[in-house]
Amino acid sequence: MTAPVDAATVVGRGRDGSTGPRGGALPWYRRTPPAGVSLAMVLLAVLLVAALFPGLLATRDPLETSPSDTFAPASAEHWLGTDQLGRDVYSRLVHGAFYSISLGLGAAAVGAVGGIVLGVVAGYARGVVDRVISRILDVALAFPEVLIALLTITILGPGQWSLLLAVGLGRIPGSARLVRSQVMQIRGSGYVEAGVILGLKPPALVLRHVLPNSLGPVLVNAVVGVGVCIIFGAGLSFLGLGAVPPAPEWGLMLSEARQYLGVNPWVAIWPGVAITVTVIAVTVTGRWLQQHFITRRSSL
Repeated sequence: MTAPVDAATVVGRGRDGSTGPRGGALPWYRRTPPAGVSLAMVLLAVLLVAALFPGLLATRDPLETSPSDTFAPASAEHWLGTDQLGRDVYSRLVHGAFYSISLGLGAAAVGAVGGIVLGVVAGYARGVVDRVISRILDVALAFPEVLIALLTITILGPGQWSLLLAVGLGRIPGSARLVRSQVMQIRGSGYVEAGVILGLKPPALVLRHVLPNSLGPVLVNAVVGVGVCIIFGAGLSFLGLGAVPPAPEWGLMLSEARQYLGVNPWVAIWPGVAITVTVIAVTVTGRWLQQHFITRRSSL
């Protein structure tokens, strides 16, 4: 008489206890994220809506002034009160999401693209090209990112686009070193060597095999770096090197409100809360993606 067969034995259990076909764990993208990560994702979704469609969340003009409503308290008409010029703080926060989100995404993209180009060239070419690029990256990494940003803004002048480029350039050396290490590992793999034997040219090898297999870590690193870019850009805007008044940028709002802390501290607290919440949400989501990407690569 045969013993009863457990259903979990037929389906198979993964190393983490989850069931899946052929005895493997469920794919990382099908696992339910923790509550904290889910909340961070919801906050990011709201921030993206505010950045792309601010009119859905705030109907007031963020630049409209009303001297008679200066430092008005929170009310049904002004949910978070008004600032020193009578402008609605809530509307300025909602419209300011575009500046911070676009700055974080744009600067992270500049750093990732620049790092991919330099890293792929250095890691695949090797020899003199690799040594020259590596020495340039070593020199760039020796300087703090803030110095690179200040030099860029000094050359281009203050403004949102100058700030985006300044922050993004500071991210390139670290991304390039990461991509270079990935490319050097992939370059010695069996499928790349097989492509060389089959007569594939270096550009074809890079586009078909090297680049796709080295993008994962740098893209995850770029997502984690979005939060760093946001807080870095807000700091430069606070110093007057970013967005130009009267733009409703969060760092600029902090800079304008610092001299009124004794009169109405909430004018400065709300943009600080917005920056903090955004950076935490981006960082938590990025760390979760990073963790599961590493888990997926180790299980392959």
